[in-house]
Amino acid sequence: MHNLVLLVACFALGVLLRRSGRLPDSGPAALNAFIINVALPALILKHLHAVELSSSLVLAAAVAWVLFALSIAFFGIVGRAAGLAPRSVGALTLTGGLANTSFLGVPMIEAFYGSSGVALGLVIDQLGSYLALATLGIVVAAVYSGAALDRRAIVRKIACFPPLLAVLAALLLRPFEYPEWAAATLGRLGDTLAPLALVSVGAQIRLGALAGNVEKLALGLGFKLVLGPAVLVGFFVALAGIDTDHARIVFFEAAMAPMIGAAIVATEHRLDPPLTTLMVGIGIPLSFLTVPAWWYVLAML
Repeated sequence: MHNLVLLVACFALGVLLRRSGRLPDSGPAALNAFIINVALPALILKHLHAVELSSSLVLAAAVAWVLFALSIAFFGIVGRAAGLAPRSVGALTLTGGLANTSFLGVPMIEAFYGSSGVALGLVIDQLGSYLALATLGIVVAAVYSGAALDRRAIVRKIACFPPLLAVLAALLLRPFEYPEWAAATLGRLGDTLAPLALVSVGAQIRLGALAGNVEKLALGLGFKLVLGPAVLVGFFVALAGIDTDHARIVFFEAAMAPMIGAAIVATEHRLDPPLTTLMVGIGIPLSFLTVPAWWYVLAML
């Protein structure tokens, strides 16, 4: 519960800091740069290094990739049919297809399924959501940004993306134990991710941006919080059924609110920043209602 209180408090602080003028307009960009280049890589290095991997865990992480693929297809087709601008389609694809499986998903798993499910949540987060963002997500952002496509530049951007480098380093360093000081340092840096990310989102949200964005927001959150998870669950139930907490946690994570990391990447590529911020700023509090509903649905299956 204290994790959820922290999320709400930091989001509110971001709003208050902006309205009071104590956080400059450039503040969220600086916070985002720290998150992408320092806090998130530290979190990945700390946790992915320690998680015991198995084939079932890796397959669980693949569900995040499937959800993102569904998002690419759904928003590509619907966005074109609705006449949405490419930057809006890109924003919806990133924020509607990648779930907040880390600092929202992990506390939710602990609250609804107990601490034994946290390791599964971390694998889904690191090898699923964030690895998808660090590779395919960068390609999507580059395509929808409208910039001239340079394959070498995209490959270079993916190869130099700090979270991806952190994933590779964490996997390569698995045979070695971190010194105590290194583990402690990574832990402290990684712990800053959730507070800073929520402050950044709170500082950027403008409810006035709802004008003209209500339909796009409803489309994005409708897919992220309801339709996308429902398609995954329906397919899996028809294929194999859901009769273990392991399977339930996988789809429970898929139903989380939009990932803040995806919103940061979308904002950096100028993919409709007002819509991107609304997807996260409205999606997170709304998920406090939809995620428990998904827990109940999954428990009944």
